[in-house]
Amino acid sequence: MTDPICPLCLRPIPPEAKQSLHHLVPKLKGGKGGPVVRLHQICHNEIHATFTEAELARAFNTPEALRAHPRMARFLAWVGKRPPAFHARSSGGRRKR
Repeated sequence: MTDPICPLCLRPIPPEAKQSLHHLVPKLKGGKGGPVVRLHQICHNEIHATFTEAELARAFNTPEALRAHPRMARFLAWVGKRPPAFHARSSGGRRKR
């Protein structure tokens, strides 16, 4: 069986990698029970360090929209050069809700 592919960085997610499920529309903004995607934890952390819940619900509720954002594109270019199981703390604090 092949490893799932992270829809953000497009790298495989091996079983030993830190990973999580991301609600494309935040639960607080009506996304409970909505679509989720499996991501590397580092990619998930970067989403929540970059966007507010309102921004995610309104404009960044698809992997394509997330990848197109300039800060995410820079991060994804950087993390794409790392091994699939790579993890580090994301820079900067969490954005305000």
